[in-house]
Amino acid sequence: MFTDKTIVEDIAKFLRENKIAKTLTDKTIVYESHVRRFWNSARYEEKENMIYSAVRKKDENGQDVDLEFKFNIGDLRRVLELGDSDSDPIIIPKRLCKGRWCRMGFTGHFEW
Repeated sequence: MFTDKTIVEDIAKFLRENKIAKTLTDKTIVYESHVRRFWNSARYEEKENMIYSAVRKKDENGQDVDLEFKFNIGDLRRVLELGDSDSDPIIIPKRLCKGRWCRMGFTGHFEW
């Protein structure tokens, strides 16, 4: 605990008001195998502006089946509760964005 409580209060206020507060504070457990499966099957369709990937689940007979799903940037913004739109400028420094993608398991080339 800091002896100067204002520092802690400032940090807490920043986290609550930041666009990426949910991303910073979410406690969801993400397994490495799920991240790898996502990146191994993910593809971007520029024509539709959608990302496609697959998840594996058990069907009613207990067999593994792959389900394809698709999402776009609007879906990500909604789920992460960013409260912005495509027309908003990116206010997060590029190095932080790159670090976040690396922590999520992305190993591809970054193009800025």
